[in-house]
Amino acid sequence: MRHSRALLLSLALVLLPGSAVADYSSHVLVRQYIEEVAEEHDFAADELTKLFAAASKKQAILDAIARPAEKTWQWHEYRGLFLQPERIEEGVAFWEENLEALQRAQARYGVPPEYIVAIIGVETRYGRIVGRYRVIDALTTLAFDYPPRWDFFRRELTQFLLLAREEGKDPLTPVGSYAGAMGYGQFIPSSYRRFAVDFNGDGVRNIWTDRTDAIGSVANYFAEHGWRGGEPVIVRVDGVTPELDALANADLALTHTVGELKARGLQPREPLADDTKAALFRFEDLDGPLYHLGLNDFYVITRYNHSRLYALAVHELSQAIRSLHEERAQ
Repeated sequence: MRHSRALLLSLALVLLPGSAVADYSSHVLVRQYIEEVAEEHDFAADELTKLFAAASKKQAILDAIARPAEKTWQWHEYRGLFLQPERIEEGVAFWEENLEALQRAQARYGVPPEYIVAIIGVETRYGRIVGRYRVIDALTTLAFDYPPRWDFFRRELTQFLLLAREEGKDPLTPVGSYAGAMGYGQFIPSSYRRFAVDFNGDGVRNIWTDRTDAIGSVANYFAEHGWRGGEPVIVRVDGVTPELDALANADLALTHTVGELKARGLQPREPLADDTKAALFRFEDLDGPLYHLGLNDFYVITRYNHSRLYALAVHELSQAIRSLHEERAQ
């Protein structure tokens, strides 16, 4: 077995991105993958071989994943991607058009409408931009031609094959993002299988074209990741010393308590109990750094996308949408 693994590793080094193979079905790692998935999940190996023969490597996908905005932009640049007047206006319109579903989602899952709307607004501009790549192409390209995250994308590829079988979909048909995320809320396949819900009661989970299912699925995702509601999501702070600055952005997890940080001189701008768990974040603005404490529900947003920039953009967009929605309701 050790000799077999060593041989496959050697072949993998030869088949790095850019290597020429007739199609993915002839790729040595794909052939090994087909054997494993067919045995473990009872797929027909010959059908999988046909599927991967029809999959295409997309260089544009490899280019895109190498430069995600969350890792290359400062906050003042990233914020400008999502906090535009048009996206806020469209968010209010989406809220009004889907009021009943959003109210039901809040009642069932405890997630306020503005956060559900903001997620969908950030992810797909309220369903207008859901991705242009076939999911099979995206996941296959990343699973076998993007070594830094081979393991993750092979797991997601397997999840997609299972999803297509469970939902009765042709795996060559669904489209999504360059990372294989799908539908209004851009769920990756494992998230679709775990968190997507049939929120309109028609017996089908459809986050591609059904807004009601998409709304319920986003709310369920937040609830399953521990959304609490009724408390601050993120709070501006003052009094950040060089010692405290060294703690900023160290982790998305809530590794400190408010009391511990206040004892070191931190001054939250809103009242918070000393035993509240928190993480300290620094965001680079045009006029200098801004410091915030991310709390439980901020951490939940980062479970959707593991980026403090993303989570703050969702939060600020949600507040802008809610403010305009309330203003229009008066």
